[in-house]
Amino acid sequence: MKPSVRENEAVSTFPLTDKKTLGYSVEQVDGFLAAARSAYDAKGVSEQLTAESIRHTAFAMQKGGYSPSHVDAALERLEDAFAARERDDAVRTKGRQAISAEASKKTQEIVDRLTRPPGHRFTRTSVLTVGYSLADVDRFTSRVVKHLEKGRALSVDDVRTAVFRPQRGGYREAQVDLVLDGVVDLMLAVR
Repeated sequence: MKPSVRENEAVSTFPLTDKKTLGYSVEQVDGFLAAARSAYDAKGVSEQLTAESIRHTAFAMQKGGYSPSHVDAALERLEDAFAARERDDAVRTKGRQAISAEASKKTQEIVDRLTRPPGHRFTRTSVLTVGYSLADVDRFTSRVVKHLEKGRALSVDDVRTAVFRPQRGGYREAQVDLVLDGVVDLMLAVR
């Protein structure tokens, strides 16, 4: 019987990029996943590792590292699992009615911001600085509002993977990203 892995080759958690292509640091990803597994296996909600902290996790790049698309997909599944646990814990400790009231309040705050006039939904950069395209962000945030107010189709992945063209004098990226993170948190909390 022929072995599937040579003796000197370790089995990778994710596919590796070729030796000339950048991927995520194998050591950092493996270390993070070990810590995440420990945090998830522990009883109750982890205070060190949350769905939000998973969303903001970043790894150094290295040639021949883990395939970013595979790792990112795994991180999204991990974020979903932690969010479900956090939601269940919140319902258990606060009650479903309190959680629903919090979600309604957050929804209204987001809708209030995103229904501002086009071109004025976020702070803009100077004309010498590049930000996100006003038209792209306004178009996407209108979709978010339709989802929140009318239940139109929009998935968490649509929000996570939203991409906006660069524009001089565009919206400040950090501010747009923060609001979209809030949308993801809200969508995961009410699943």
